[in-house]
Parts: sequence; C-alpha cells; structure tokens
Amino acid sequence: VSYGTMLPLAFAAKQAKGVFLVPRAEDCQALWDKYHMLDNIREHSTGVAQVAAGMAELVQAKGMQVSREMAVAAGLLHDIAKTYTIRHKGNHAQLGAGWVMQETRNPLLAHAVLHHVHWPWEGKLEALVNDDTHFVTMAIIYADKRVMHHQFVSIEDRYADLLERYGTTEQIRKNIMASLAQGKYIEQAFSRRFGVQLDEYTLDSGRLVHRA
Repeated sequence: VSYGTMLPLAFAAKQAKGVFLVPRAEDCQALWDKYHMLDNIREHSTGVAQVAAGMAELVQAKGMQVSREMAVAAGLLHDIAKTYTIRHKGNHAQLGAGWVMQETRNPLLAHAVLHHVHWPWEGKLEALVNDDTHFVTMAIIYADKRVMHHQFVSIEDRYADLLERYGTTEQIRKNIMASLAQGKYIEQAFSRRFGVQLDEYTLDSGRLVHRA
C-alpha cells in the first residue's frame, strides 16, 4: 500500500470512515515525531499515559467496560501541540485536539485532548466521572495533574510547581487555584468510584500502587 505523505494511521483513518481508530503507542510516537515533540514533553506524556492506564485497570477490575488503549493514547497525545505553542504561542489543548481529530478521526480521543487542562462546565463532574462514556476525558484531566515533568507527585505538589513557574499575575494564580480545586474534586469522585483513595496512590510499572 502506498501511503503517500500520510502516516499509516492517517491513511487508515481515511479508509475507515465511521470507525473510531485508537492509535497504538507506536502510532502516537510517530505523531510525536511528526509534530516535533520535545523530549521532556514525551517523558511527561508517557507518565500521564501510565497513570491513565492504571485508572482504566481499576475500572476494568470492577467489571466495567472502558478502553485502556484509549486512555493510553489520550495520555500520549494530550500535549501533542505543546512544542508548537511554546514556540509560536496559542492554546495547545485546542490545537492538539484539532490535530488528533485530523490524524485519527476519533472524536472521543480529540475530546480528551481538548479538555485535559480544565473541564469548562461545573456541576456534573461527579456524574461524568461515573459515566464510562466520559471516562477517558476525566482520567486524562486527573492524570495530567499527577505527573510533574516525568515524576509522579500529589496534585498539591504539581500545583505548587505551577504556581511557582507561571503564577506571575493575580488572574493566573486564580486560574491555577481553580484548576487545582477541580482536580481535587475529580480525584475525590474517582476515589469514591474506585473504592480507593487516589491521593494515597502513585504509579509503578503501569499500575496504581499504594504510596508508603
């Protein structure tokens, strides 16, 4: 098969209209190369994918149907546009969602990328956390808040770092604190769903394990 200038994933997406493609890790890594993702962002994205995978495994262990593969892909691709926006400005979540939709034709995956920084609507977060349709989006919002650079940390430590690095104005600090509050709420909602305290867990070898 001749793909022309397209990656195999994008070629398959064009052929499989109406089918939601879930890219494999190697597909995601090919997209990292295509969009010139920096090494430190690759390390962070790998960590986020591992946290999301561990969360999917907790849901699956309860007999619920969620896609671990989709969670991993969303974690690997959530910052796909970060390098571009560092260099040229712009909203990396919005641009990344557009790129992911273009490459995979998968709206659920693009949705997770679009909203990974902050869920814009309040009031129904508990219901969304408990709705398998929205699991990947909610998991990536949370997983991104548990990985600082490439290290697995508490949400509080992650946001202390964000405040130190980016909290240059009162409005920015207010936005960061609002995102922290949302992350804690999602963490508590997932903890109730899983029957474990996620703030006491970190990740090791692709699984969520208790932090001593």
